[in-house]
Amino acid sequence: MPLCFRQQPSLVAYVTCGDPDLATTRDIVLAAIEAGANVIELGVPFSDPVADGPVIQRASQRALRGGTTLAQVIGLAGDIRQQSPAGLIIFSYLNPVLQMGLPQFVDRLSQASIDGALITDLPVDEAADYLEAMREHGLAAVFLAAPTSTNRRLKRIADASSGFVYAVSRTGVTGARQQFPRDAQALVERLRRYTKLPIAVGFGISTAEQFSSVGAFAEAAVVGSAIVETIERNPGKEARSVAEFVRGLLAPRS
Repeated sequence: MPLCFRQQPSLVAYVTCGDPDLATTRDIVLAAIEAGANVIELGVPFSDPVADGPVIQRASQRALRGGTTLAQVIGLAGDIRQQSPAGLIIFSYLNPVLQMGLPQFVDRLSQASIDGALITDLPVDEAADYLEAMREHGLAAVFLAAPTSTNRRLKRIADASSGFVYAVSRTGVTGARQQFPRDAQALVERLRRYTKLPIAVGFGISTAEQFSSVGAFAEAAVVGSAIVETIERNPGKEARSVAEFVRGLLAPRS
């Protein structure tokens, strides 16, 4: 089942869990939801986050120094679920999932009433066991689609995806950019041939103008590095600062 996006564009907000600590992450997430975030990607810190830029790499290092684990992130998600019906997606690299074990991973997601997961370095070609387990538990499996993907590959990604499809706006790692890539709209238009799922555009969105522009062609925009950087720059007032940033993104443009 697709996740419900309340407006266009809706905000999918990414946070690195455990940065600066799990209790603060909980406050940040709830503040972001209260400010209008529709879906939260709960990032599992990983020692080698090759798809991420320096902002999220630093956040992962801080969280790992604090001992944050996948099991703790799932527990945090379950706690947040008790407070909010917002969409909750576990965002992880494959290694922590394999360490936990796939059957235990999907069972824990289901028990915590989490909506699904995005395993950033799991290609759709190698995801058969993962997809079967996620479908058996009614969980959304979100996959990344890139501008460099062929149409044949986009169809495979679209067919495998549930919840929504994450359209990567540009090649390279995550990180805020001043100029929004032109490839994003073309990629979304190509994906539309193969899926009726909502499409969320991410990688590089950091301003209200960029966020608003996504609404012309996609259901949602993913904002990650800009939020993580807001957390990094505002020690002691992380939740309040993130809420202010989210409200600024969502404010109607004249």
